[in-house]
Amino acid sequence: MVLSIKNLRIATRESRLAVWQAEYVKQRLTSVFPHLNVELVKMTTKGDKIIDRSLSKIGGKGLFTKELENSLLSGECDLAVHSLKDVPVEMQDHFEIACIMKRENPMDAFVSNVYKSLYDLPAGSIVGTSSLRRESQIRAKFPNLQVMPLRGNLDTRIRRLDEGMYSGIILAAAGLKRLGMMNRIKSFLSIDESLPAVGQGALAIEILKNKYALKEMLSYLHDDETSMCVTAERLVSESLGGSCQVPLAAHAWIVHDTLHLRGLVAKSDGSKVAYTECEGPPEDYKVIAQRVSMELKNQGAQEIINASLGINE
Repeated sequence: MVLSIKNLRIATRESRLAVWQAEYVKQRLTSVFPHLNVELVKMTTKGDKIIDRSLSKIGGKGLFTKELENSLLSGECDLAVHSLKDVPVEMQDHFEIACIMKRENPMDAFVSNVYKSLYDLPAGSIVGTSSLRRESQIRAKFPNLQVMPLRGNLDTRIRRLDEGMYSGIILAAAGLKRLGMMNRIKSFLSIDESLPAVGQGALAIEILKNKYALKEMLSYLHDDETSMCVTAERLVSESLGGSCQVPLAAHAWIVHDTLHLRGLVAKSDGSKVAYTECEGPPEDYKVIAQRVSMELKNQGAQEIINASLGINE
């Protein structure tokens, strides 16, 4: 059934990083299935067009996936490649994540032309980030710094740093590595300093649910360990109603046959932080995610989230 598929069209955003990711998927597919003819279909999403406002104020992560999903529904494309952290945890019934590839470095990175780390920044220095999750953690740990919005694709953010608008900026290490820009990283933020976003560093391939042969083909690219970890993270986010409008982080990793899962919810100003960690056998990732979610709720996470979303109890 897999060999009956001869041609594939991959939907991707037009940014340099998104195209790299789609090209990477193309290369992996053709290395396993040399008979395949794979074409990239580049698109501009609403999230790419609006760069003067934070995602939390314009509708969230779905702004980066809607156009790509529409191309799957219309039959223009067969699959869409996403950074998993950009994929909402609640998906429409037509779609599914058919493949999660092996995770790249999930950490945040500090980029600056002058300073080596956040600790070296003088009081009042401006740090740029597009993420409420990063902002809340920086404000909690470095209250002497100013955090200012930073939108746009990776190249745009780097350019604004180089223009002197910021003393330093925080970016996902995975994107910098994929684009060969590791030399721009001055230091990595540990997960104690900045707990990563749900799914950060992982690539997801989305298809229509009824594409069974395609799902079988994509199984050759799927990484079970990464899938268990990011699914646990997404379950925490789903349980708490997380989105980019909420300063929420969750990160899982497996060491010596034990899955560790940390979760965090914070006020955007860093004044209150709910935080916990649980561990157990990797196959119990759903139970572990449930424990983390419940402990965060016990610490007041739901109240923080509701306040962020403007929901009155």
